[in-house]
Amino acid sequence: MTSVTATAVPEKPVLIVLHQEHSTPGRVGRLLEERGYRLEIKRPPLGCVLPETPDHYAGVVVFGGPMSANDEHDWLRRQTDWIGCVLEAGTPYLGLCLGAQMLARHLGARVAPHGQGHAEIGYYPIRPTEAGASLAAELGVAWPGCVYQWHREGFDLPRGAQALAEGEIFPNQAFRVGERAYGLQFHPEVTYAMMCRWTVRAHERMAMPGARTRAEHLEGWYMHDPAVRRFLDAFLDHWLAPPAAGGRRVESITVPAAGIATGGPHA
Repeated sequence: MTSVTATAVPEKPVLIVLHQEHSTPGRVGRLLEERGYRLEIKRPPLGCVLPETPDHYAGVVVFGGPMSANDEHDWLRRQTDWIGCVLEAGTPYLGLCLGAQMLARHLGARVAPHGQGHAEIGYYPIRPTEAGASLAAELGVAWPGCVYQWHREGFDLPRGAQALAEGEIFPNQAFRVGERAYGLQFHPEVTYAMMCRWTVRAHERMAMPGARTRAEHLEGWYMHDPAVRRFLDAFLDHWLAPPAAGGRRVESITVPAAGIATGGPHA
């Protein structure tokens, strides 16, 4: 059950950016629809063109995918540059996994594999920073102690960004730039059905260094998902709330493409 009590239907939809034909917005999409938001879905790898301006949207959510933020696909480069118009407009932006890495890369930060080849595939602990603890106090809900991950690349903290959560294997797990743009390395949108699909379709990933077994994934759901669900529910209300007076926009930059491939199902 969401914490939304208002009966008015939001006028603007939320733009959902997915990166595979059969990917879904999972729990994030369901919670947004419960709040009355229409979802407009775009899939840039399949030829969908992103809007010139985000002004007609209440927010933008960019999800994960099997590609790397460093890949040289034309659509990926255009999408990474496009993030700048979202930041400049002050439209709420939420990047999950690849979406967070693209945000970091747009802001000039490095995205790269772990130095010792480790991956995070399954549930892993995170801890809030001081700024993250302040955010949790605003939300009235604690950060989850363990979150679901599916990646082998991480990002450096962009210049001017505020770290919100940290991890042991990949230090940067959540950050905020400006007042309304967030990047989360983990996957709060994942449902149990999605987890079952990912761990079957990409079972080979569980052989990577540091990855959890499939049994640990499924057991972890029952142990950790209630806290993830509570946090996401409160976070979405905060993220979509009208901006505070004097909230600043983010100065964005354009960066060149590199070329490190990674993967993951995210379907």
